[in-house]
Amino acid sequence: MIENLQGIFETVNFKEDTHLRLYMNDKVEDYPAHWHAPMEIIMPLESYYIVECANHRFELHEGDILIIFPCNLHTIYAPPSGRRIIFQPDVAPLRSLTELGATLSLMAPVRLITRSGAPDVYPEIRQLLLEIADEYQYSSFLSEAVIYSKLLQIFVLMGRYHTSNMSDFDVAADKRQEYTEKFLAICDYISVNCTENLSLDDMADLSGFSKFHFSRLFKQFSGQTFYQYLSRKRIEHAELLLAKQELTVTDVASDSGFESQSAFIRMFKQVKGMTPTQFRRMYVN
Repeated sequence: MIENLQGIFETVNFKEDTHLRLYMNDKVEDYPAHWHAPMEIIMPLESYYIVECANHRFELHEGDILIIFPCNLHTIYAPPSGRRIIFQPDVAPLRSLTELGATLSLMAPVRLITRSGAPDVYPEIRQLLLEIADEYQYSSFLSEAVIYSKLLQIFVLMGRYHTSNMSDFDVAADKRQEYTEKFLAICDYISVNCTENLSLDDMADLSGFSKFHFSRLFKQFSGQTFYQYLSRKRIEHAELLLAKQELTVTDVASDSGFESQSAFIRMFKQVKGMTPTQFRRMYVN
């Protein structure tokens, strides 16, 4: 259910005095391409559900869990009948937790969790999501805190499962945890300092590896080069600034760490598929 759509930007109407919205949705209606700042977690309880996001088409069966990370365009197609949980939490306050922000970034823009695809963690994640739905419905004392604690448990399960199953991370088994923690810390550092003049040499020195060794391991760990990851974090920062109409595109480019407006526009279009001006219009159209 979309209650407030302007152009393709949805303003999520959180439950009063919370940063959460959850629907037990049984609507037989499609939702056009749209995006919003909160995360969205979808789990069909009856029948199927089809979601298009990040150039992928997901046909969700009963019990499948799809996590759409913030600010990602998605389209939803409903079956003739059915019921599903649609949970929209604001995860921005959680990103400051050590390693969590970096871990979520590694799993973005969308993540599918199924019985067969993640058998070690699926049952617990499904149960936690059902408990979140119950807690939201009955609104007991400290309900929002309880829901966020369960959401954090979901993220921990996802993050540990994801990092332990990164087949391309070419390190010895007895070094995997040490290196995982090291590179999560580096990703956290990049996220916090992405608007500064960070270089590959800086990050290699911080890691204690040679530039060549750092570049190879960082690509294996994150699936991106250092400069690709840095650029994407700068674009995430720029998205927030573009919502402020008083800032010019030139201001946003400078405040996000780009050397020039042209470099900013080029990278923004590469990452988001549109110019910064087009992105900004989605807030007001």
